[in-house]
Amino acid sequence: MIILGVDPGLTRCGVGVIEAGAHRRLSFIHVDVVRSSPDTSQDLRLLAIYNGLVDKIERFTPDTVSIERVFAQENRNTVLGTAQAAGMAMLAAAQRGIPVALHTPTESKLAITGNGKAEKPQMERMVARILGLNEPPTPADAADALAIAICHALRPAGALQGGEREQHLTAAQRQWALAAQRSKRRRGADRGM
Repeated sequence: MIILGVDPGLTRCGVGVIEAGAHRRLSFIHVDVVRSSPDTSQDLRLLAIYNGLVDKIERFTPDTVSIERVFAQENRNTVLGTAQAAGMAMLAAAQRGIPVALHTPTESKLAITGNGKAEKPQMERMVARILGLNEPPTPADAADALAIAICHALRPAGALQGGEREQHLTAAQRQWALAAQRSKRRRGADRGM
């Protein structure tokens, strides 16, 4: 399965492509950053991001597109541009009938390091290690895009079924699954369920 990961951004939109093979062996294919100029109007910046993403999707024909879910930030303009770039990635995938998955940065950190609060340097080292790279990809947007793709490949609800899935889960994946179960129970308790 070919997974195209996207770390959305209006100035720099990270794109990472990996292959998830048998027994969840992950292979590096490509990493890049699609850029738009801050000196250009917002509509043309979004068009540049969209066109760059379409180029990557058509070049690598992924089976799925995994996008970092936009989360709240103090800077409203930053989160707005990030959300718009994420929308461009979803649109480009949807137009080609490619399924889209959204993962939070915490999910990505947990899947890759086993720690949902891992720092960026630790994440970058683990991305390089998982994919057999000599050094972490740069800039950070590129490493984040690969992390989102890896997260999707390693998520507990992946391609394997039933007991087969349980046998192949890594310690980080088991920890992630337990955290997700606790979170669901906690939300249920908060709602009085």
